[in-house]
Amino acid sequence: SSPEAPCSGFTEKQRRKQPGRKVILDFPRMMYYNSFLTVAVLFEQLINEPVTNYQKKRMGKGMKKVDLLYEGKAKKVYKTDDPDCYIVDYKDDATAMDGLKKGTIVGKGAINNRMTNHIFKLLEKEGIPTHYVEELSDRETAVKKVEIVPLEVIIRNITAGSFAKKMGVEEGIVFKRPTLEFSYKNDDLHDPFINKYYALSLELATEEEIDTITEYAFKVNEVMKKYFDSLGIDLVDFKIEFGRYKGQIILADEVSPDTCRLWDKETHEKLDKDRFRRDMGNVEDAYNEVFRRLGIEDRK
Repeated sequence: SSPEAPCSGFTEKQRRKQPGRKVILDFPRMMYYNSFLTVAVLFEQLINEPVTNYQKKRMGKGMKKVDLLYEGKAKKVYKTDDPDCYIVDYKDDATAMDGLKKGTIVGKGAINNRMTNHIFKLLEKEGIPTHYVEELSDRETAVKKVEIVPLEVIIRNITAGSFAKKMGVEEGIVFKRPTLEFSYKNDDLHDPFINKYYALSLELATEEEIDTITEYAFKVNEVMKKYFDSLGIDLVDFKIEFGRYKGQIILADEVSPDTCRLWDKETHEKLDKDRFRRDMGNVEDAYNEVFRRLGIEDRK
C-alpha cells in the first residue's frame, strides 16, 4: 500500500499530481484547525467554570469601602465600589440574652473572621457554595452581595442550651441523628421558632429553597462535625444563615464560637460563647484555644 503523505503544505493541484499518495491535511489547514480547537476548549472551560470561582477572580482585589450598609451585634457590613461585593468587618462586641447582656471579648473579631473564612473554604471543597471571596485583613473579608433568607438554621447533635431547657432534659445527651430547626430572623419578634410551613405561608422562602437549605445544612454538619472531631472538639450545635446570589442559595454569615457550641471531647469544657452568656470566665482563652487548634497560619 502507498505510504501516507505528511502534512506537507501541498496545494490541491499538487496533491492531484501525486497519485497513490493520501494526504491527511495540509499545513495551513492544520494550523487553522488546531487554533479553532484551542479556542473551543478554552471557551468550554470558561462557561463551565463555577460562578464562585469566576467571581473570586474578579472581585476582592483593590476593593474600597463606600458606605456603611448595616451594623449588627457582631459585624459591620459595607457597600463597596464593586456592585457584586460587600466588605464584612468583625467586631469584638458581644451580646447575649437577646441583647440584654453586652460586653467585649478582646480579639473575638479577628478570631471569628479568620475562623469563618477557614471553615468556609473547607466547606467549598466539599461542594457547599459560600459567600466567601477574599480575606482582606484580620478583621475584614470581601463577600458576595447576597440577599439573606430570613431563616436562622439551627442544627443540634447534643442537647444543650435552650433545647435542653425547653424539652426538660439535661445537657450532654448525644442524639442518634441530628435535629434541624428554623427561627424567623426578626429582631423585633426575638427570632421566634417556626417550621417549614410557617416559612412557606409567610413567603420567607420557596419550597425549593428550603429543601436546598436543609440539604446544605445537614452537609455542613457532616463536614464540620468530622473536622472538629479531628481537633478534639465536639460540635454540639450551631446556627447558620443562607443567602440568595444570582439565583443560587449559598451559605452566608459566619461559623465561629459565637455561633457554635464547641466542647472539648475529653473534659467537656465549653470553648464558646456560653462562657460569656453564663459568666463562666476565661472567655478569651476559650476562643483562642479553638483558634489554636484550627492551626491557621499568621497573615503575611
